[in-house]
Amino acid sequence: MSTILIADDEARIRRLVSDFLKRDGHTILEAADGRAAMQLIENRRPSLDLAILDVMMTGMDGFDVLRELRSQEGNDKHLPVMMLTARAEDADQVRGLEEGADDYVTKPFSPIVLAARVRALLKREGRSATPVGQFGPLSINELRREVLVNETPVDLTPKEYELLIYFKNNRSIALSRESILNAVWGYDYFGDLRTVDTHVKKLRAKLGDCGSMIETVRGYGYRFEG
Repeated sequence: MSTILIADDEARIRRLVSDFLKRDGHTILEAADGRAAMQLIENRRPSLDLAILDVMMTGMDGFDVLRELRSQEGNDKHLPVMMLTARAEDADQVRGLEEGADDYVTKPFSPIVLAARVRALLKREGRSATPVGQFGPLSINELRREVLVNETPVDLTPKEYELLIYFKNNRSIALSRESILNAVWGYDYFGDLRTVDTHVKKLRAKLGDCGSMIETVRGYGYRFEG
């Protein structure tokens, strides 16, 4: 697939993003600050497909790295960049986009949505192809956010869709309710685990006969066997 650099001074954020992107088959490089990110970019320039930069890093921050990248000649001048930050102000987002960022994601974020935006950005840049997931009569097109059962569109809420994508990306793996809650609702969500059960029930109903692909793992969580 693609080689992606994640630069963030929070190790747990790097680990969270890395885990999700690796499930899509990507190779992940990590940097804890801007200077380390620039060194990795210079060393891996020909093979790097995307840089995810946190804005609030000590020393050389994400904007500094972005500015340096866009000022250079060569292949890395056109390296797609996604800014990842807790700064949600419009002015910061405008600044990032005007300085050459291709996307801007604010914390807290859903790892599933972030992974989807990475796929869309890579597709837009012509750096990867995203096939349609086909599981018997169930079809999932992530770029179009379209779910079909027997070629009939299924109307899912955003959370139901993210839940289905998480199951699909972890096919045949028993997933605890806690891991599902953290992945789909975000690591800063403090809701009840029953939220997961409620959404799974609704998702199964909307998928009709394909709902049985989401199996209950008694006393633990769920497993997708599409």
